[in-house]
Amino acid sequence: MTTNFIPSTSVMNWLLEKQDPGARYLAMKEIVEMPSDSPELIEARQQAYTFGQMGQVLAAMDDTGFWNVPGPGYNPKYYSTVWSLVLLAQLGASVNEDERIQRACNYYLDHALSPSGQITSSGQPSGTVDCLQGNISWALTVMGFNDPRMDIAYEWMARSVTGEGVAPRGTKGVEQRYYAGKCGPNFACGANDTQPCAWGAVKVMLAFSVLPQVKRTPLIESAVQAGVEFIFSVDPAGADSRIPIVQSQAGTGGNLASQFFILPTSCS
Repeated sequence: MTTNFIPSTSVMNWLLEKQDPGARYLAMKEIVEMPSDSPELIEARQQAYTFGQMGQVLAAMDDTGFWNVPGPGYNPKYYSTVWSLVLLAQLGASVNEDERIQRACNYYLDHALSPSGQITSSGQPSGTVDCLQGNISWALTVMGFNDPRMDIAYEWMARSVTGEGVAPRGTKGVEQRYYAGKCGPNFACGANDTQPCAWGAVKVMLAFSVLPQVKRTPLIESAVQAGVEFIFSVDPAGADSRIPIVQSQAGTGGNLASQFFILPTSCS
């Protein structure tokens, strides 16, 4: 990752302290941008996987590839498979550096991905929401997990944003339809009183941002454009903070991005 952020010497020295192998590895990789074949970076990576936070997370994984409880891994929150995979991605983990990560990614999709591409909290299509779909798609992608099933997940995510080919909520007999949680296009969410949710939108856009250009189909490009228009329909720096947080369904009015609130205890 190329960055224009250059910390002070004192901060850089602190990040590179050997007492914290995880922070040291990330600083060398993301800020110093050492070559991947640098002996110093390779040693730091080994230390991070053995003694850093990545090592701690991986040590808690069941041999079959899940954390805490088997299955789709959404609950219990922040201790199960979803959260462990997201944390590993944030810590700079890669499927190419530890076989256990590949095993965990495979296990997760085996239990949480529906045939139509919904990544769900229950294993059923109805358990999908934007924040979960975006979060885990980003995590698996940045960890280098290369599986054809991810193409299906990204396609559903794009369709769920644009509405293309997705039946309305309540339609029977089709899997590609909106449900109580993921209830409509443009980031609509049942947990947000069916209004567009910026919390979910940011997660979806984060996933699209790391998808290789060669995989960006016209459908995905349309979804990206819809996300950009939604997020920048207000100034993100102010976010229309003077507008009431929850607006009635009868008359929402205003810009799309002002029609949301965040439920940190309910969302991914």
